[in-house]
Amino acid sequence: MYGKFKEHLKKELSNIEKAGLYKNERIIVSPQSAEIEIESGEKVLNFCANNYLGLSNSNELIESAKYALDNYGYGMSSVRFICGTQNLHKTLEEKIAKFFGTEDTILYAACFDANGGVFEPLLTKEDAIISDSLNHASIIDGVRLCKAQRYRYANADMEDLEKMLIKSQEQRFRLIVTDAVFSMDGNVPPLDKIVELAKKYDALIMLDESHSAGVVGKTGRGITELFNLRGEADIITGTLGKSFGGAIGGFTTGKKEIIDILRQRSRPYLFSNSIPPMVVNAGIKMFDIVSETSELQDKLHNNTDYFLKEMKDAGFDIKPTSSAIIAVMFYDAKLSQIFANKLLKEGIYVIGFYYPVVPKNEARIRVQISASHNKEQLDKAIKAFIKIGKELNLL
Repeated sequence: MYGKFKEHLKKELSNIEKAGLYKNERIIVSPQSAEIEIESGEKVLNFCANNYLGLSNSNELIESAKYALDNYGYGMSSVRFICGTQNLHKTLEEKIAKFFGTEDTILYAACFDANGGVFEPLLTKEDAIISDSLNHASIIDGVRLCKAQRYRYANADMEDLEKMLIKSQEQRFRLIVTDAVFSMDGNVPPLDKIVELAKKYDALIMLDESHSAGVVGKTGRGITELFNLRGEADIITGTLGKSFGGAIGGFTTGKKEIIDILRQRSRPYLFSNSIPPMVVNAGIKMFDIVSETSELQDKLHNNTDYFLKEMKDAGFDIKPTSSAIIAVMFYDAKLSQIFANKLLKEGIYVIGFYYPVVPKNEARIRVQISASHNKEQLDKAIKAFIKIGKELNLL
């Protein structure tokens, strides 16, 4: 039975490789940090992790995880409504709500689950979802699971969004959904204009703050802080897997009644094990850290501003960004891989992104800055980019 299917798959894989689109995994043998050790034994600087605040190997988070292991066990072996809820889970949900200025929070195993489980319980075929064209795959998949009418508008294009809002006036409820930071470009949508349009056309607003929480805004509370619109979003989804410790776990936070319905009907919540206690307790500690001081956020912002200026001054083609994501554009998929491989030889760990992760002919190296990077490390990366750029006649 498998024979013909095997040959089909081998042909598909061969075509992917010939097109220069095959993805190889590099093996890391150290904790996640600004400097990591790879399988070859080399130590390299990591500029492609979502470790924006540098907390992935934080001693404080590790100690909090160890405490939970000793006092709350390894895993829950249950979903929340049966016997999977500890006091730790409720504490973390409260801290997330306080951080974002919302009414309540629900935890998921990942933000992919949060986005996958948010639409179907809330909306029916009588309603409309109006989604940004560059929204994350998890939002796209979540929308597919819902019977609501689907509308898509061009990335951060408010004129197009208004057209979709007008078209959807026949529907009962309308939900505008957008990434708060678009993960491949680093830009943020104009939330002030989105709020204006939502009020004008009677729509709800959902934001995915996965790449913006901890990063965007003076104290890292995301784009609602950046635009001074805290409380204006009805639904916010996010992850503990990026700025907030880098482990796993997602959440939806927002209006109380929305969270209550999700607890009753959201399938990834009802049918998946609770997040393990060690991750939850580390999350509690993490929110204490980022709520008490903005020291890490300040350093991240300074690092990002410095790196961006130096790279632009060097002549690199960089997408407009308002986050810690810096998309250095190469357009050609093979070129992005060649450049990334040459950077690795210079001790700089980055990855070339190309179709289907980004649109065809939009290949790039996505550089991600961390609060854990120091100036010497930033300068080493900048010099390596310039050296290789000249070698390949790109500068």
